[in-house]
Amino acid sequence: MKLTAVAFAVIAAALLNGAQAIPHSSVEDTAKSQRRHVARATSFPQYNFTQPLDHFTDTGITFGQRYWVSTRHYVPGGPVVVFDGGEVDAESRLPILDTGIVDILTNATGGLGIILEHRYYGASVPVANFTTDNLRWLNNDQALEDSAVFMTSVQIPGISENITAPGRPWIYYGGSYAGARSAIMKVRYPDIVYGAIASSGVAHATLRDWRYYDIIRQSASSACMAQVEKAIVEVDALLENERTHAEVQALFGLPNVTHVQDFAAVLVIPLEFWQDINWDPSISDSTFDDFCDAIGTPDDKTVKTAQGLTVSSATAKYATYINQQWASSCTPPSTQDDCFGTFNASQYQVYDLSQTWRLWQFQVCTQWAFFTTPPPDPATPRIISRYITEEYSSLICKLAYPPGQFFQVPATPNITDVNKYGGYNIAADRLAIIDGQWDPWRGDCPHSPAAKPRPDTTIRPFKLLSEAIHHYDENGLSNHTAEPPVIQTIHAQEVEFVKAWLAEFKAPEGA
Repeated sequence: MKLTAVAFAVIAAALLNGAQAIPHSSVEDTAKSQRRHVARATSFPQYNFTQPLDHFTDTGITFGQRYWVSTRHYVPGGPVVVFDGGEVDAESRLPILDTGIVDILTNATGGLGIILEHRYYGASVPVANFTTDNLRWLNNDQALEDSAVFMTSVQIPGISENITAPGRPWIYYGGSYAGARSAIMKVRYPDIVYGAIASSGVAHATLRDWRYYDIIRQSASSACMAQVEKAIVEVDALLENERTHAEVQALFGLPNVTHVQDFAAVLVIPLEFWQDINWDPSISDSTFDDFCDAIGTPDDKTVKTAQGLTVSSATAKYATYINQQWASSCTPPSTQDDCFGTFNASQYQVYDLSQTWRLWQFQVCTQWAFFTTPPPDPATPRIISRYITEEYSSLICKLAYPPGQFFQVPATPNITDVNKYGGYNIAADRLAIIDGQWDPWRGDCPHSPAAKPRPDTTIRPFKLLSEAIHHYDENGLSNHTAEPPVIQTIHAQEVEFVKAWLAEFKAPEGA
């Protein structure tokens, strides 16, 4: 899953303006760590499957959808385990074929492993540029149909037997956005998808995704969160006062950010990195922990600032961190609005194929939403500013995607296109739901605090991983005994229930 809407808008604007204020090289942070391991997973051949640009209207245009294959454990007649690449360049997913969940399941079942790239991402691009009109085929119906057609039609080079569904059992796996797709694939195509695993599957689209940061508040270090909460409440009060508004922005090193919402959004960015913490130190990101170390622990001290403010030590330390890690990296000729501003429509009007940030953001603006807001109840503690509203979080939708000749982004994302498959209650036989207790996206998953509890059974596994964050079961180590107990346990459980499903498989007559 990408960054949340508010932080994404700030970072996308900075990248477009060529500003030097982004300490990470890409907004695709959830996949960056996977790339470190691509070098060890080069033995899997890449192929292209021909897909129509439009499955429902004949345009005569096709494109090549990339996929990679592992025959490492394949025994003729075995199942197929397909991993949905989701909203990134799927080459970054190759470690999943090597030591991750696909290798684990195919090793246990004599299966064939596949990574399937999502349309428009990586090299599976069907258009010449990313204008609003050219993005109109990037939607749920088209992408879901891609997977269904692939599963029922693909012929793997070097494999003479027919491995297509429904004559062969296919197990569909996805994490995050792809986890929602995995669940939806099982519900939408029950005769094609024999079994599915949705890991951190955000199957419930929502306009106001306030639970994202609330789950972080409840899961991260209580001392750190107390500091953040104290600072944010104090900063909001200073921003609301005309006499101290300018001084508090200056304190954080951002005096020339024109819009208060953009200033507030910069304070959100360190919190984004919570979801990049992983049980595997080699791919885990330390940014969130570094942030917590910098803002310290609660105390009753106050600080007199150079701007003439008297603030808590929590606010002072937060300001120092933002100054050092973000504000200081915005250097001339870039202005602070170049680095952190999101209100200028012209900065988004770049449509060439290098503008890959436009892809997931388009899906957000048209169907998925997940717009960042603080809790709706003022009595609920919060770690983001009241200035971060749905209107602000969705602003990029209006600015980045001007109406085209053939397509116009809706005023409000059509989240019904997601939730009609069940949302929190999405369920089917041989559909496993795997979520993390500490995952900030859990509020959009079937284990959300807003969802109804359900039993965990072999036919419908429903598992919440203790102290786990985002799709923790996805990756693995070459030595599985070196994995943490919770990861060893969930991998063993996945093998157990998938094998139980496969034991019941009967190919349809004539398949």
